[in-house]
Amino acid sequence: MTTPASVQRTYIVLILGNTLAASLIWGINTIFLLDAGLSNLEAFAANAFFTAGMMLFEVPTGIVADTVGRRASYLLGTLTLSASTLLYVLLWRIEAPFWEWAVVSVLIGLGFTFFSGAVEAWLVDALAAVGFSGDLDNVFARGQIARGAAMLTGSVAGGFIAKQIGLGAPFVLRGVVLVVMFGVAYRLMHDLGFSPERSAGVVREVRRVAADSIEYGWRVPAVKWLMVESLLAGGVGIYAFYALQPYLLELWGDPEAYQVAGLVAAIVAGAQMLGGVLAPHIRRLFRRRTSGLIVLAALNVVTLVAIGSLASFWGVLATIVVWALLFASALPIRQAYMNGMIPSRRRATILSFDSLMSSAGGVWTQPALGRAADVWGYAPSYLIGAAISALALPPLYLSRRQNTAADTSRAPDVASPDATGPAQPAIESEPG
Repeated sequence: MTTPASVQRTYIVLILGNTLAASLIWGINTIFLLDAGLSNLEAFAANAFFTAGMMLFEVPTGIVADTVGRRASYLLGTLTLSASTLLYVLLWRIEAPFWEWAVVSVLIGLGFTFFSGAVEAWLVDALAAVGFSGDLDNVFARGQIARGAAMLTGSVAGGFIAKQIGLGAPFVLRGVVLVVMFGVAYRLMHDLGFSPERSAGVVREVRRVAADSIEYGWRVPAVKWLMVESLLAGGVGIYAFYALQPYLLELWGDPEAYQVAGLVAAIVAGAQMLGGVLAPHIRRLFRRRTSGLIVLAALNVVTLVAIGSLASFWGVLATIVVWALLFASALPIRQAYMNGMIPSRRRATILSFDSLMSSAGGVWTQPALGRAADVWGYAPSYLIGAAISALALPPLYLSRRQNTAADTSRAPDVASPDATGPAQPAIESEPG
């Protein structure tokens, strides 16, 4: 018998497997690209093509999840990402030209888009189908803790394996883990509380889902402004993480200390775990979710300024812990807020559209900040990133002004297409 507890366990297993596979290369990805002969501009441009791939395919793959099934989308993601990751290793071995890196980076982005939106939508609908009545903030927080634990394991292992065997080894291992996750998801992940509609034909259904996604996504002011915030801040977060690898090795004084880069990613992972623990407590400090998001976003700007201003390895390292804590604490709150404003049947597509906006931000910020690092150095590029992140504060305020029910409710409405209506009195009072 499927229960809320079993659904959550499956969700945690999927999060653990996905993040372990991804994080095996997080600590050494930028170093890997630079070792292949790319400049900072080219390395972050390759990352930008990855985010461009996510931007191009977010909505189409979200539509796949909403019209074919969330399970099918996940399975396609494991196969696509495994194959494209192994192609990355081939490019590294043959020292391929930049355009080939760009093409494969787009394919890696495609692989990730099969996951984004689908897993989250599967969780929310499955919980509704089995009668879950708890708080989604807490469920997402536990997922954040699992994500941090997997990242801790993967990043330390990736850095160690790269040092002992070679920079390509963690990428090969990632491909193997993804194949294993295909088998796990095939066995455990089944669509619950969701039935794809194909009676009108696939093409017509795709058009209808796309139109509804605009109707319940971009045309809903509270959701739209949250997506605009992603456009501005999302790309900076991607750059900030991946630039830490060469920046900290530069501060450390040893460009081949790959274990240091892996250790740094592990520290970020530990901070994410703690952030997941803290998220429900931070949520209770604010009556409205947007209040917490605005405060955390403002503090994020401050930490980016500090990373760009400090000149010592240990000072930057300590600030990175705070930066990761802020990001991890905000994510479950944002997920619960967003899910409370979108209808069940279009959930995966709209969540993918939100990821698309974040990816679009990465397309323009990563090459720009990478070029800034080439010209002025890594520290000034973080100061520029802080200025861009500050521009994301007004959209959060504008989303708050819409006074949606999801901003204060204990549990988001998981089925109603009118979840974006005016705020209603909360059933249970919450601390101010």
